[in-house]
Amino acid sequence: MHLHLGTFSFATEAETADWAGAIAPHLKRGDTLLLTGAIGAGKSAFARALIRARLTNPSEDVPSPTFTIVQTYPHEDGDIWHCDLYRLHSSDEALELGLDEAFETAICLIEWPDRLGNLAPGNALRLAFEAGPNTHRVEVSGPQSWAHRLEGLS
Repeated sequence: MHLHLGTFSFATEAETADWAGAIAPHLKRGDTLLLTGAIGAGKSAFARALIRARLTNPSEDVPSPTFTIVQTYPHEDGDIWHCDLYRLHSSDEALELGLDEAFETAICLIEWPDRLGNLAPGNALRLAFEAGPNTHRVEVSGPQSWAHRLEGLS
């Protein structure tokens, strides 16, 4: 069962990056974040900021996986997988990428998670991004287990 865990608004990309940085230390191996929203809603900006916040060298290049589909970042607390599944046509293609194993052993940030079909982990945190004229909004939902982990974020 997924609960509404909050609605967050950001006027700038820097505010989005700060919020992503606040979430980053709460993630652990086996966590999956499903990022939905239209092109330009802020999914990639959020994911890249979160990855930078977890890396030992935050100036490391963090490209969007639009063309590579998957970018991986080794980390002692769990590798990070940033996936843009927009170009996939079936959930079988997600399996070919090794996502089923990554869901158990890595931290996964998944853009266009609808391409996963029924492969999306039930314990995933869902972030629905929406671009507005002056702000971007994010609706956050997930299982109860996420509520205490995200408590106090604003």
